Amino acid sequence: MGKSTLVQKAAEAAKVKVGGVLARDKTIKDRRVGFELLDLGSGHTGMLADETGTGPQLGKYRVRLNDLDQIGAKAIEDALIADLIVVDEVGPMELSSRRFVRAVEKAIASDKPMLVVLHQWSVHPLAKKIRKTFRVITVTNENRDTLRDGLAKELKML
Repeated sequence: MGKSTLVQKAAEAAKVKVGGVLARDKTIKDRRVGFELLDLGSGHTGMLADETGTGPQLGKYRVRLNDLDQIGAKAIEDALIADLIVVDEVGPMELSSRRFVRAVEKAIASDKPMLVVLHQWSVHPLAKKIRKTFRVITVTNENRDTLRDGLAKELKML
């Protein structure tokens, strides 16, 4: 189970109204070809990045800024009415969108509980703010399977 699956399963197990965005690997024939976005409130999907886009390049992937803004950032903006805001993830690709950064900042400023996946090495000001604002749990191969139930229990109590 990866980080995105962990976040999705913990949010589902919490049994609260969830909004926000989930990033998932997009694979074809067991080969990752990009990353898909899922708006947890509406169910809309789009591409965060793939090998064929024209946006900012990170490694072999190009960020699809339009989908990141119209699906990813919008999902976070719309999640302000949910019981729990999920942001998977705040990493180099997502940080290439000003609208995404503003949406996350607005969510942090709200009184809503959040479950955020943060890129471990990011030194972006938003990443620093997240580290100062929230309790950070490092997901490892050893603990990822046991974290789901603990996270779900904590989220139910919020």
